[in-house]
Amino acid sequence: MTKHQKRLSVPKSWPVERKTDVFTVKAGAGPHGEDGVPLVVLLRDVLGYVDSKKEARYALSEDAILVNGQPINDERRPIGMFDILAFPGRGEYYRVFPDEGGRLSLTEIDEDAAGSRLGKIEGKQQVPGGDTQLTLHDGTNVVVDEESDYSGGDSVVVDNDDKSIVAHFPYEEGALVTAVSGNHGGKIGEIDTIEVTPGSGSNTVAVTTEDGEFETVEEYVVVIDENFTGDDESSENAGTEGDD
Repeated sequence: MTKHQKRLSVPKSWPVERKTDVFTVKAGAGPHGEDGVPLVVLLRDVLGYVDSKKEARYALSEDAILVNGQPINDERRPIGMFDILAFPGRGEYYRVFPDEGGRLSLTEIDEDAAGSRLGKIEGKQQVPGGDTQLTLHDGTNVVVDEESDYSGGDSVVVDNDDKSIVAHFPYEEGALVTAVSGNHGGKIGEIDTIEVTPGSGSNTVAVTTEDGEFETVEEYVVVIDENFTGDDESSENAGTEGDD
């Protein structure tokens, strides 16, 4: 099986230039499905910390790079929305966050914020023993007690060390959200109304921002809190692509 991916066919969320070369690195197996960006693309093409996959493998072998608090040894490991990318030796920490148009970017955060990550609840089921299992947007499963009040569309903040839930943000009118896909990707605002669509169609949400309003399907929004909108946080944009 090929380990290369044609640039023209990569997901719109990938921070890569599509017309510079024919191929880029193909993501390996892991979270986020086909939307996950290979770690080496962020290290090489966005941050410029390595020049090749060989250099990326060396850095990973030194446990110099953490994803969601865990050392990673696969340069093709998929990285996606709300993952935490940490470089303890450099004292640098980043959150993967949707930019304009839903393209993934790196937002610099402090070390304390890097200790946990946000997840959108996309599934909920009972497990043996009476507890409830929540499935998050990246495929992560979190078990909570049976009396916990979580619903699909809510967001939770998960501690990277013990996997406990440290915060819960309900999906409801008045909630602060960011659009992560579609024409309004990257916009942040408060939910004004949630319109329930009869049948199998997607519900729609009307969101009020500082610059106006927009409407989108509820699958395209994620509930966040004000810590995700700090004006002192800076984003890294995609740079020029290197050779594989």
